[in-house]
Amino acid sequence: MTAVEGLRDIFTKNLRTSGIYIAFVVIIALFAVLTDGVLLAPGNITNIVLQYSYILILAIGMVIVIIGGHIDLSVGSVVALTGAVSAILVIKNGQPWWVGILAALVVGLLVGAWQGFWVAYVGIPAFIVTLAGMLLFRGLTYEVLNNISLSPFPRDYQQVAGGFLNGLLGGPGYDVFTLVIAAIAVVGFAFSSWRSRMGRVRYQQAVEALPLFIAKIVLVAVVVMAFAWQLAHSRGLPIVLIILAVLILTYNTVTNRTVFGRHVYAIGGNLNAAQLSGVKVKQVNFWIFVNMGFLAGVAGAIYSSRSNGAQPGAGNMFELDAIAACFIGGASTTGGVGRVTGAMVGGLIMAVMSNGMQLMGVPQSTQQIVKGLVLLLAVAFDIYNKRRAGAAR
Repeated sequence: MTAVEGLRDIFTKNLRTSGIYIAFVVIIALFAVLTDGVLLAPGNITNIVLQYSYILILAIGMVIVIIGGHIDLSVGSVVALTGAVSAILVIKNGQPWWVGILAALVVGLLVGAWQGFWVAYVGIPAFIVTLAGMLLFRGLTYEVLNNISLSPFPRDYQQVAGGFLNGLLGGPGYDVFTLVIAAIAVVGFAFSSWRSRMGRVRYQQAVEALPLFIAKIVLVAVVVMAFAWQLAHSRGLPIVLIILAVLILTYNTVTNRTVFGRHVYAIGGNLNAAQLSGVKVKQVNFWIFVNMGFLAGVAGAIYSSRSNGAQPGAGNMFELDAIAACFIGGASTTGGVGRVTGAMVGGLIMAVMSNGMQLMGVPQSTQQIVKGLVLLLAVAFDIYNKRRAGAAR
């Protein structure tokens, strides 16, 4: 494939996947101008990472749920419940910080198993099961906390979401360690991309032109290093960013390179065909929700660490932010389509928009209107692409 053909594909055939990245760049540029550069200031970029990390973690699990043809409306309540259990153990009963983190993860897994059982083995639609869960787990949160907030957590617990790795390698006015980690990530991405490209060539599959491939690697490297440069000039590498990066890499591998991932796509794409192909649909659906519960537990621990306490109303509307991130990032409303990286970009678009509008002093009501319109347009774009593809056939 020539470079010209590759560029044409980006703006035509691959518009569904490439369009989200183009939109992301445009939105960043727009708000950078509207905020006089404050959006891209080192301190503000660090705050975006800290403030929206738990939404991105929820979006990782949610995109897998959506690819499988389901939806989960309960994750906000699960975040609240897991944070509440952690607070009771650590703040009220004086347990070590890691006991609270472990308890949040265990509660998340139990919640996921509970909902997975009703969806997979009883056959109740996920919409109903998780709607009931939204009410059930919110009520349990109030019971666990006895309708009051608990705070503060000990310093070690707060470090989970608010800590930084800074000064490990020194640096004249900036953190060298952050730049080194970013450089390692860029090299890893380049090596993985090259290996994937060589694999396609070996099997005589179509690949993008070499100049376009190199341009993509260079562009990613520039963006990552610029991002790391800003972090290095603020407080260094956030611990929560390391957690998020590990989860993204892990789940990107799970969805793209494992049998479980292929089965999730098969079930969401065509349930009957998946059953006839021997996919164990019930087991896969069960583990989809167990995984969602686990990630909700991770998000609950991080959110409670970030807010330095547990509140009965914590996590309100988190499920809608996570769902919006997935659909904006290219997931299909009918299942079978979506990527972890797309959900991350969708979540970052929401984060940049929210942060940019806050910096501009836009009223909260207007922010909600804008977010709603963006979500609506993203789904409309999905429907338009499906109709265009159907007409082409």
